[in-house]
Amino acid sequence: MIGQKGMPAKYGGVERHVHDLSISLAQKGYDITVYSRKWYTQKRDGEYGDVKILHKPTLKTKHLDAITHTLISTLHAIFQKYDVIHYHGVGPSLVSWIPRIFSPRTKVITTFHSIDRYHQKWGGLAKFFLRIGEWTACRFAHETITVSESLKQYCLNEFGKETNYIPNGVNISKNLSLKNLLSEFGLEKNKYLVMVSRLVPHKGAHLLIEAFHNLKAHNPDDPTVQNLKLAIVGGEVYTSEYVRQLHMQASNVNDIVFTDFQSGEILEQLYTEALALVHPSLNEGLPITVLQAMSYGKPALLSTIPEHLELVSDPRMLYKENDVRQLESCISEFLNLNSGEKEKIGEENLKLIEKKYTWDVVVPQIEKVYKQDIGSVKTIKLREVAV
Repeated sequence: MIGQKGMPAKYGGVERHVHDLSISLAQKGYDITVYSRKWYTQKRDGEYGDVKILHKPTLKTKHLDAITHTLISTLHAIFQKYDVIHYHGVGPSLVSWIPRIFSPRTKVITTFHSIDRYHQKWGGLAKFFLRIGEWTACRFAHETITVSESLKQYCLNEFGKETNYIPNGVNISKNLSLKNLLSEFGLEKNKYLVMVSRLVPHKGAHLLIEAFHNLKAHNPDDPTVQNLKLAIVGGEVYTSEYVRQLHMQASNVNDIVFTDFQSGEILEQLYTEALALVHPSLNEGLPITVLQAMSYGKPALLSTIPEHLELVSDPRMLYKENDVRQLESCISEFLNLNSGEKEKIGEENLKLIEKKYTWDVVVPQIEKVYKQDIGSVKTIKLREVAV
């Protein structure tokens, strides 16, 4: 799989996808190899569970990190006689022609996770190559996977490509920590909203901060509003100036907490003890953070982008993207729901996840794509290459 930074996953939706998918496949007896970037994992080559981890060099800059690591890892992978090489993302798919030519018995899969060129962090030249990457994702791979119905339709409309719609998956946690891990952030159960995301402009943290500030200002006598906090969980990814602006924007509101990136038990508790998740994103593939919140039985207040509408249809939980006033109104109306209504919304979310978005449901669909006959490849004993 080419496109994620490494394993174990510390942050990032693609990283979490590859992490969980690789572990699920390894538990089913497949031989999995994941290529990682040392700056991300801070570890040496070895194993994580039953998954083999290999680190290859990269040029750690905003524009060269992913493509150099992808290229070097691909050049290594074509000599390993893997049965399957699975690329993740449209940028990494730019080099997926290499195994098609130099390792013709290897099946090449690409997962189209999102339309990356819509992300505001990229300049014109990067967006140009990401557009080419969309074409290569649909043309160079033996099979292309799209993680949302809207991306499936996009590939059909733009490139005439029929893709395999297979959504992102999540695990449903059953062994939640009883420790109080949130005291350092000053957060109390059901007294905060949470946003979990990389802090990049298209995720909309600045919109949420403005809406939260307005909510406080417009409801000075409402104790529920005044006692409410907002936890923003995530950090910068080549976006230090944007994060600095977020901290300045939030400085007038004492009840906004920045936790930086979190994982493991702390992240689980941030989800489980939140009143709700708010996800003001302007562009997504199929957001794993939303799926995770729903898997904990939490309400999710979402912008009305197509990918969110695949997950939530309750109009009370939706607000027009890039509209601060509607976002504020949505939060206000949600706070006014009684506890039974909030609980019911969370229960319905959990039922949807159990039905369509757990790895037990998703992995067999991916296995089927891996095992489809491509002529010269008659049988597949899977090794998965994740970059």
